Amino acid sequence: MAGKNKKKQSGNSVAQNRRARFDYNIIDTLEAGIMLTGTEVKSLRLGRASIGESFAGERNNELFLQNAHIPEYNSGVFNHEPRRPRKLLLHARELDKMIEAIHRKGMSLIPLSIYFNDRGLAKVQLGLGEGKKRQDKREALKKQDWDRQKARLMREQS
Repeated sequence: MAGKNKKKQSGNSVAQNRRARFDYNIIDTLEAGIMLTGTEVKSLRLGRASIGESFAGERNNELFLQNAHIPEYNSGVFNHEPRRPRKLLLHARELDKMIEAIHRKGMSLIPLSIYFNDRGLAKVQLGLGEGKKRQDKREALKKQDWDRQKARLMREQS
């Protein structure tokens, strides 16, 4: 009976935007559901998605995930468009808060990752952030490099 009750693993990450934390100062994060079609879910379960160039934008007082690439599933006739806008599902209070935040100067909603939760539902982790300037990015790289050298020196001393 050991194999019958297989629990789905939580946090099955499908896609991550590794560049987001480098390009933006992430101020706040939140989890949102995504409205997907059947073939999109099947494609995500295969681990095929890219959110490197995507963003969340407001249209008709709703948030949509724009430019996220979920490739077509190899099924046949009833397929989806790979880069179509996908509606994000949020509570009304969260939605109002995020729409207000992105209307402020320089704020953006950036998808950080797409994953499946404990119940097997596809979720997007969104980060509310402001874009970094080129100088800030250089300083971040210098700090990373220094931290790496410091850790290396500490290991050599011990």
